[in-house]
Amino acid sequence: MTVAAGTNELARLRRITEPRSIAMLGIALGLLAFWLALPPWTVRFEGGPIAVGIAGMAAGLWALTRDERRLGWWAMAVAIGGTAAALWAQSQQVDSLDAVVNAGLFAATIRFATPLAFAAMGGIFSERSGVINIGLEGMMLSGAFFGIWASAWSGSWVVGILMAMVFGGLLALIHAFFSIHLRADQILSGTAINFLALGLTGYLFRYIYGSEGTPSDVSRVPTVTIPGIEKIPFIGDVFGEMSLMIWLMLLLLVVTWVVLFKTPTGLRIRSVGEHPRAADTVGISVYGVRYASVVVSGMLAALGGAYLSIGFVGSFNENMTLGRGFIALAAVVFGKWRPFPAFAACLLFGFSSGLAQRLQNEAGISSNLLQTLPYVLTLIALVGVVGRSRGPAAVGRPYVKQ
Repeated sequence: MTVAAGTNELARLRRITEPRSIAMLGIALGLLAFWLALPPWTVRFEGGPIAVGIAGMAAGLWALTRDERRLGWWAMAVAIGGTAAALWAQSQQVDSLDAVVNAGLFAATIRFATPLAFAAMGGIFSERSGVINIGLEGMMLSGAFFGIWASAWSGSWVVGILMAMVFGGLLALIHAFFSIHLRADQILSGTAINFLALGLTGYLFRYIYGSEGTPSDVSRVPTVTIPGIEKIPFIGDVFGEMSLMIWLMLLLLVVTWVVLFKTPTGLRIRSVGEHPRAADTVGISVYGVRYASVVVSGMLAALGGAYLSIGFVGSFNENMTLGRGFIALAAVVFGKWRPFPAFAACLLFGFSSGLAQRLQNEAGISSNLLQTLPYVLTLIALVGVVGRSRGPAAVGRPYVKQ
């Protein structure tokens, strides 16, 4: 009976996973159809992308007939859209395509994705422990201001990074106090944090720097050059020279995954987010774990803001985060509260930002229209996962110790 039950379960899993895998293959083929028409391939034979697109549509249709409707329709849409986009790209001049799609675009993708990834990792820690952190935007903004402020008066970008983390952690502590101890609505608390950070940084920016703005000679995070890699075609142009904070972000991805899924600390965080009552019963401090997780999330989000001010732009402007904290929160949902899928979502949003910047320079398209591209992709990505993403069972629910 046991062997038969195991066989039936295996067969059931295959019925579920095979259509899903084929649908994912169809999505990949649709993207490949478009990529073939772009540099460095620049395939000019129309039959190539069309054949790949038809294969993607066939995979999507096959998945639809096996009741994998959501991913199946996505595969069909991506395959059709990818094929149409490839035909459009083939009608353009090769020089025009090279000016938009090149190593610089992929380097820009990583730069734009870095602040989102810092905030997204922070959001994962907070929500895995059961606390929704809508205040990521405000914590990023505070990190951006206090990072460049401390870097300017101290002359050291290291001090700027540390001060950004301190103030990001303080805002997160306020959010944690209202959400955990006072059991306030976590959405409203996070929204209040965003308004607090917006008003505070705006007032301090005008009070300290006035109309002159931040100093131009502020200490900035250095660029790391890897010997030898810069000589490799294409790869060197992307990874040859990158900010130190980008490498720290990549290291943070691995550390986040290890901590959450390979250590007892991560098990405590996840247990508190899933079953706080059971965790409390076995001696885990639910309040302590949630406080620590939320503060860590604020510090990581502040690192993303500090990257913007002293690692990327070299200055500060009011509301310079421009909704990146909300995009990072969307990446958390899109990535199903896991580090690497969330980073993939950040790369998607970073790619859209880099592409919008290049299209504005090369194609003469309205900048106001192109600036909406990352947010439109955010909505599309969320629509694609709504109904399938299931967060921690206790996220957003205040815990009352008995």
